[in-house]
Amino acid sequence: MEDSAAATLDDIVTKCHTYEDFLDTKVTALDLFYLEDEEFARELLELGYRSSGLGLKREEFETRKTAAEAFRLSNRSQQKTLASVGKELKDNFLRALADREGANRSGKMKSIIFIRDHNAVGQEVSGYIDYSHRLKTEDFEPYFSGKKRLLPRPTDLSFYNWETQASTSNTSPNYLVMSENSSGLLFMNKMDRKILNVDPKAIPGDNSSRTPLQSSLYVQVVIYDHITRKQTLTSET
Repeated sequence: MEDSAAATLDDIVTKCHTYEDFLDTKVTALDLFYLEDEEFARELLELGYRSSGLGLKREEFETRKTAAEAFRLSNRSQQKTLASVGKELKDNFLRALADREGANRSGKMKSIIFIRDHNAVGQEVSGYIDYSHRLKTEDFEPYFSGKKRLLPRPTDLSFYNWETQASTSNTSPNYLVMSENSSGLLFMNKMDRKILNVDPKAIPGDNSSRTPLQSSLYVQVVIYDHITRKQTLTSET
């Protein structure tokens, strides 16, 4: 009952721009008939001489109004920030990207996406994408809404065209590519300097995980998640 009453108050506060507007919702036709003064009727209500339904002091109204506005702005800000909000995501891969979007935008997670599929001209391509970096440099709304397909590019961490055999690798703001080693392709996170191993037969590394996904949109998809840990430096005195 208390939760229901609080929800009703919050709804009323949201709809009323000022405390006077709120008082007007409590003034009845009978009040105006006897008092013949709308302002006087408001004053009596505010002083608590008559209770009609839900009572609310001016200070409580202002507090609830401020909280409701803060919640509204926060919700609107989140909807602007997260491109996946409000989208109907039917594919496993897109749902997985949506689950990781907030953490990758905030910096808590630095995911690498492996995709193998065919480009617009039918050539098979594959590569590793720095998800956090792409989120900051590109609008992902078309991907989540199904208007575009996410594919690796020659500017991503790693790219390979199986038909032309064109191959590129690039350091990103989050990862250093370590391609010349006996362990195969490795990525070093620049924040905590942890190594992420993308070899499916190897352990991904500290604070890292490997998630293969079945997708109706791509031939092959794998997401590597790395939880970032800032290094803490201690000095001896």
